[in-house]
Parts: sequence; C-alpha cells; structure tokens
Amino acid sequence: MSINLFDLTGKIALITGGTHGLGQAMAIGLGKAGATLVINGASSQVKLDNAVSEYKALDLNTFGYLFDVTNEEQVKDSIEKIESEVGAIDILVNNAGIIKRTPIIDMEVRDFNAVIQVDLVAPFIVSKHVARGMIKRGGGKIINICSMMSELGRDSVSAYAAAKGGLKMLTKNMATEWAKYNIQTNGIGPGYFATSQTAPIRVDGHPFNEFIISRTPAGRWGYPEDLQGAAIFLSSKASDFVNGHILYVDGGILATIGKPANEN
Repeated sequence: MSINLFDLTGKIALITGGTHGLGQAMAIGLGKAGATLVINGASSQVKLDNAVSEYKALDLNTFGYLFDVTNEEQVKDSIEKIESEVGAIDILVNNAGIIKRTPIIDMEVRDFNAVIQVDLVAPFIVSKHVARGMIKRGGGKIINICSMMSELGRDSVSAYAAAKGGLKMLTKNMATEWAKYNIQTNGIGPGYFATSQTAPIRVDGHPFNEFIISRTPAGRWGYPEDLQGAAIFLSSKASDFVNGHILYVDGGILATIGKPANEN
C-alpha cells in the first residue's frame, strides 16, 4: 500500500494571522493538501469573516477565531474552544507578526516592545498551550515563521530582527524539549515576496526592486504560493525526523554574497 507522505487529510491546522498575505497563502496550501483550517485574526471580526469566506470559496473547510495572540488568557480560552468545537490541533503555524521600520536611535521602547510581543512572545504563548494537547496525544507539528532577519541585519528593522532571531532560537529550544513527544518544531524563513505590501517598491526602476532582483540568485521576487510546499512539508509525515530546522525560502539570497557591481 502506497502512502502519500504529504497528505494532510484529517488534520486540523491553526494559522495565526491567516487572514491575508503570506499566512493566507500557506493556509491555502495546507487546505489543498487536505487539512481543516482554523484561521486566527485579532483586529476585526469583519476582516476575519471575510477571510473565512475567501477560503470557503476555494472549497476549503475553514473556521475563524478572533483572539489576541499576545494575551495568554485569550489564547488559552480560544485553544480550548477550538479543540472543543473543531477538534484537536495537529498543526500550528505561528505566522502573526508586525514590523516597525524606525532607526534604533529614534525608536521608542514601547514600539520595540510591541514588535517583540507579537513576533516572539506570542509564538511562545500559543505554542505552549497548543503543545499541551499535542503532548497528551503523542505528536504534532509546529511551524514558526522566522525571516531572513533571523540571520541578517538591515537598516531600521532592529526590533523585527531581534524578535525573529529570538524566534529562531526559540524554535530550536522547542524542538529540544518536545521532540521526545513526537512533536516536530521547525521554522520557515521567507525571503522577499510579491505581496500587496511590497507592491509600491516592486515597480520597474525602483532602487529596492532592482536591488532585490540583482541580490536574489533566482532573479525575481517570491510568489506567495512559493511558500506552500515548505508549509506542507513541515506539516506532514514527510518531515517526521526533521526538527529544529529553519527552512529559508528566499530564492538563494542567503547562499550568496551577491553579484559584483559590474556583472551582468
């Protein structure tokens, strides 16, 4: 009997911040692989409901839950509610995140802390409460959405880079503590992707657009669907012996120092 290592039929996946962007793209990939989707949002019930409708229009079995991933009481109550109403969470994707682009010298402590809370503390909170159930049931998959800023610095994103660097190490520590329970904890580090947020800087002639294309060996921005394979792999049986790994989906940026200025 053949086994489809990438089949997620019967699995329930919670994706935080899954109402739009790369989180939505990864969730669609998991749904198309057979998973039931639980989408979290925090800002607006209307936005969450609209996102759930978009998933359902793709014939994906989807539920939406509104809660603040930085609020431990809300997280605890919501996870209990999800597992009561939908079922046990088999896959967790810690995708919710924010960024504040401010030079270090000008950044307020409250803004630095806000980024750390959403991008680092929230994955700790959500993972802790989801993992309790996974431990009891004997397994599960946790995916933390890291970043190339887990490895590199860049002007004006100090809080984001600090949080994502911390999330990389939190991922390794979760793997260290939970592997014995058959929980695989890994990260995905997206490169530069073509989304609505990056649209203004992806126009021909924009200096940053030219920089990214020339800096990326693949010669292009990533498409949101480029993340789906990585998400499916790390959610499936195919990754049952992969733990504490950060899978960078960046078109090769981290593999190279870049082209010389005079190279075509």
